Amino acid sequence: MSKTPAADAARLAFLLNELRLPSIKQLWPDLAAQADKEAWPAARFLAALAEHELADRERRRIERHLLEAHLPIGKTLDNFDFNAVPVISKAHITALASGNAWIEHGANCLVFGPPGVGKSHLASGLGRALIEAGFRVLFARTTDLVQRLQVARQDLALEAAITKLDRYHLLILDDISYVTKDQAETSVLFELISRRYEHRSIMITANQAFGEWNKIFPDQAMTLAAVDRLVHHATIIEMNVESYRRRTAIARKRAAGRPPARQTPNSET
Repeated sequence: MSKTPAADAARLAFLLNELRLPSIKQLWPDLAAQADKEAWPAARFLAALAEHELADRERRRIERHLLEAHLPIGKTLDNFDFNAVPVISKAHITALASGNAWIEHGANCLVFGPPGVGKSHLASGLGRALIEAGFRVLFARTTDLVQRLQVARQDLALEAAITKLDRYHLLILDDISYVTKDQAETSVLFELISRRYEHRSIMITANQAFGEWNKIFPDQAMTLAAVDRLVHHATIIEMNVESYRRRTAIARKRAAGRPPARQTPNSET
């Protein structure tokens, strides 16, 4: 007894489940109808199915990797105000966003500037672009990550914790300047930097230039060693402009007809 079209369709659905091809399973009936109507060759029909499956798989990958990256919400390169930071070349940032010239070689990116100039926004935007380019990224406040690594050390699991971070092509350490100058905390930060040296990339945002990093690490030798590893293969971006948040607050107050009050920069980057 020959199989009916319904039986063939049911078997196909089972096979596509087994092969883990959910997009083809969903789309093939409509595409098959279109192919029959327009007399597509078999190769064209199969290629169309494969293209849809690959596109949907890429979309799911990006969604999954964006979720695990913990990037700040809404901070992308598309809404970064390059006009407010004229010292930055948009073409240069666009080149960094591809990742090919530095992420694949384990190089670093260091972003310096006073609070409020958009360092975290730029780092987040680059992180998102790199995820879309096929890389895995993790964004973390440096103090939070250091504390987690310190707990891992106390549990005799620091090596495993750092190894787990190796799965990320780029680790974005936001606000490194706020790490407490404490032997236990900064030693795990140094171990992380050393482990990723010439192996996996790090992106750092900092309010303080290298000359003030002795406030982060407990001794001069560790400071010099950390800086040496970070800058050996690195792009350095300096955002020495007036705080974007301060300019925005002043503009709002002026628009409301009130003189701007003296502003004290906060700790955000």
